[in-house]
Amino acid sequence: MSPRYKKPRLCGCKFRGKAFKPTGIPIADIEKIPLYVDELEALKLCDLDGLTQEDAGRRMGISRGTVQRILAGARRKVAMALSECKALVCEKNILK
Repeated sequence: MSPRYKKPRLCGCKFRGKAFKPTGIPIADIEKIPLYVDELEALKLCDLDGLTQEDAGRRMGISRGTVQRILAGARRKVAMALSECKALVCEKNILK
């Protein structure tokens, strides 16, 4: 049984292809962690704009549970990048 196709998500972030990395280390020398635009959008809406997960889900066109799952993954990636000196690279989601 194959997984369901991902529903398109409404994302206002325009940071595709940008990277955030520790200073003083060339990007070629450090591990890169992909941060997808829907993860960045969920972080922005919930943590920066202060929206509830339910309101963020409405804006993104997805359920509150999906927002919660996306946020958990995004926060894990950001924490790993900050604590282990890795680069966050914003990428477009690959819909399967």
